[in-house]
This record gives sequence, C-alpha cells and structure tokens, in this order.
Amino acid sequence: MTERPIRRIVIVGGGTAGWMTAAALANALQGSCRIDLVESGEIGSIGVGEATIPPIKYFNRTLGIDENAFLAATQGTFKLGIEFVDWSRYGQRYFHPFGQFGTEFDAVPLHHYWLRERERGDDKPLQDYALAWAAARAGKFDLPVADRRQVQSSLDYAYHFDASLYARFLRQYAEQRGVRRTEGKLVDVALRAGDGFIQSVTLDGGTVIEGDLFIDCSGFRGLLIEGALETGYDDWTHWLPCDRAVAVACAHRKEATPYTRSTAHAAGWQWRIPLQHRMGNGHVYCSQFISDDEAAATLLGNLEGEPLGSPRQLRFTTGRRKQSWNRNCVAIGLSAGFMEPLESTSIHLIQTAITRLLALFPDRDFDPFAAREFNRLTQTEYERIRDFVILHYHAVQREEPLWRQTATMAIPDTLQYKIEQFRSGGRLVAESMELFQNSNWLAVLVGQEVWPQRHHPLTDMRSQVDAAGRLRGLRRVIEEAVHHMPTHQQYIDRHCRAAPV
Repeated sequence: MTERPIRRIVIVGGGTAGWMTAAALANALQGSCRIDLVESGEIGSIGVGEATIPPIKYFNRTLGIDENAFLAATQGTFKLGIEFVDWSRYGQRYFHPFGQFGTEFDAVPLHHYWLRERERGDDKPLQDYALAWAAARAGKFDLPVADRRQVQSSLDYAYHFDASLYARFLRQYAEQRGVRRTEGKLVDVALRAGDGFIQSVTLDGGTVIEGDLFIDCSGFRGLLIEGALETGYDDWTHWLPCDRAVAVACAHRKEATPYTRSTAHAAGWQWRIPLQHRMGNGHVYCSQFISDDEAAATLLGNLEGEPLGSPRQLRFTTGRRKQSWNRNCVAIGLSAGFMEPLESTSIHLIQTAITRLLALFPDRDFDPFAAREFNRLTQTEYERIRDFVILHYHAVQREEPLWRQTATMAIPDTLQYKIEQFRSGGRLVAESMELFQNSNWLAVLVGQEVWPQRHHPLTDMRSQVDAAGRLRGLRRVIEEAVHHMPTHQQYIDRHCRAAPV
C-alpha cells in the first residue's frame, strides 16, 4: 500500500479532453483525492471530433452512462462506418465498415475465397459481405446480437455527436461526483526547484492552484507539456502534409445517414458528419497546394444544405509530443498530439490515454518506469494509427500535385511491410495491440485498390468447400437481415430522439 498517494489532481483545459478525463477520474477515484479543472469560457473548443469509432461505447459504459440518454443529450446519431469517395481515383468509392465481413465459413479467411471468385469473374465488391455496409446503404440501423452464429453479430457501431454537448454532458457528470471547476486563463506555471516538477498554476485573476498530478488538456497550445516543460514534438507532415482545416455546419436536407462520409478533393478531403440537428462539415487541406480562401470555397460549394454560420479556420501540425508523460504532467487530447480526423480517432486517443493513466496511476513519488511505459504505449499507438492514415494517402492513382507527392513518398517501414505482405499474398499482419485490426486494414487496402498478386493456396486445395455458394448465401442472409431492421431515423425516434434546438 502506498504511503504517498496523490492528494490533488489539476486538469488544465476543458472541452472534450478535459471533461472526459475529469469524468473518468471522478468515477475511478471515488472522492479519494481532490480534482480541479481549470478552463476559460473565452477559449473555444476545436470541435472536429464529432465522429467516433466503436470503443467509445466502452468508455461510456464504464462510467455507467445510458446510451440513449447520452445520444439524446448530444444530438447524436449512429455510425456504421465511413464511406470514402474519390480517394483512390475519381469516380471510385468504398466503405470502411465497423465489424466483420460476414461470418467465416472455413479455416481459410473469407477474403481469400472472395479474391479467388473475383479472379474467376465474380464482380461483387468485398463490402457487399459486410452487414454494416448493407445497413448503411439502406439507411437502416439496429443493435448487433450476441449470438455469433447469426450474421447480425458481425455488426459494430459508433456514434456521431456534438462534441461541445458531450463535454457539457460529462461536466455535469463530473461535477456531481466532486470535480471542482475554476474559470480562468492560465498565465503562469511554477516549477519545483531541483526536479522541475510542476508545483502550481496561476490564473489571470491571481488564483494559484497547487497539485500533485497535472493533466494538460489545453489543446494545440500544450500550455503545460510544451509551454512549461518544453517536451518537444515529432512532426509528421512529411507523411501527412495536410496542415489546415476549415469547418462549418449546415442544415439537413434529409434524414441523417448512419455513416460518415469522406470525399477527396484536389488538395485534401472533406468530412460529412450527420447529427440530429445539423450536418457537420469540414475541409482538411494542404496549404502548399491551395489557399485558405480556395479551401473555404471548396467546402461551401460542396455542402448539402444552407451553412449555419461562417466557416472556422484551424491550423495544425500532424504528429505527437516526444513524451506524453513528462515529470508530473500527462498530456491528453490535442496537447499530446494531432492525428487528422480521417479515421475518427481524435476522441479515441483521449479515451486510451485516460485508460493508460488509470492503469499506471502514480503516487507522489512518480515511478519513472510507469511514465516510461505510458510513453512507450502511447508512441506505439500513435505510430500504428499514423500508418493506417498514411495508407489512404499513399495508395492513390490521382494526378493532382498533393496526391502525386503522397503516392510517391517514402513511407514508414512498418506500413511498407504491411502493404508488401498484402500485395504478395493477401496476408493481413496487424498486431494484437493495434487499434485497427485485420478487417479494418482489409477494407482500406481493397478500397484503395491494393490488389494481391495471388489468393491463399489452400482455397484451391479444399475442393469440398463450396465457397461460391457460401458467398451467395451470405449475401442473401445479409439482405434478409437488413430488410427486418428499422430505419436509422425510426430507431432514433423510438429510443434517443433529442429535444428540438
């Protein structure tokens, strides 16, 4: 038992990162130490993290949050995956589904039989074997079932929601459990003599707040991790050159679709995120190839409804801090690094940082081995997600300068190995601790038209397996399952309809 437990935690910054951290710590620590959160109402949140990936469900469940109440409070909708438009080339589109491709019917993975049938002339796309895509295409949604024998178990899902409303929802949760919020801007950080640990922060009104553990949720500025501790930053723009974004909401013209859409443009890409009360839109772009005004015009020219306000400009550098845990400071959210929201990982990186912090939670002696392990795991996670995002940029056939640059650039060895393994024999080599697993890599590799040179040799040796018949049957079962689902809008109306804005 530790004799020097943490007595006071200070979180600098609110928004999604700050209030997710506060809520999770309040839930885990059960009042055993004081938690202070400092934020300024004058500083707006970034607000691009409105699309999520499936693990967010487990974060909410750990906090005991009711799914339907959460969605109603945040104007939320369901997300079955991401549709990519014009990425590999103009006129081509594909779907990255959540969940599995069908249900396996043999020891040889399903996609090898699909590859063999494709070579024999079957033109059915891989995504037709994903229940998530069939439901998304039809505008349907229902919860997956637990019985692994049913195709409905192959479905998974995440959410779209208003990030500012989620922060407000979690703030109420955290304050009910003892978290104390202080309004103010940070103007000074006092470091302890001798070891350089953070001792206190001073706000613009003169308030001084001391703490044992400081958590930096101050966004891109990294007021503690960089401003005070000068931790350093790994810049990845040589692999992911987009460095700006412009965002605006627009009105709905029709019912919200249960998926995110990402459309590639000449110098970047545009997101489309449907909420109950509006559509979230943004254009991520490389300032080397397009001006801010041109980027905003591209965004506004591709909206599905009337814009709700003026476009907001954001600037960023893709990469990560050299250490997310430095001395007695842990950076969470954008203060730890930035991964452009192509695969909706921003909120997930907040979630996993919180999970790691709780698993390696320190006492006041701050065991350096705990910090070292935290940083090792964080580095691995960021780099594996980085590789997955780079794949979208690298496996392209478009001819604009941005895309020619990314198609011909040298890529990380870890990504090169994955591509070579798949291209050689359709082998998927995702590691167990990676966020994106085999089904994710398969969807994007095939979607970006990275074609294997051969299918698995065993598919030709197992003559007793009627693969063509099994694949036809799988498509039929998926169609029947989708037929019996409610529409996405019907499900929302029955279970989690938000109050009118």
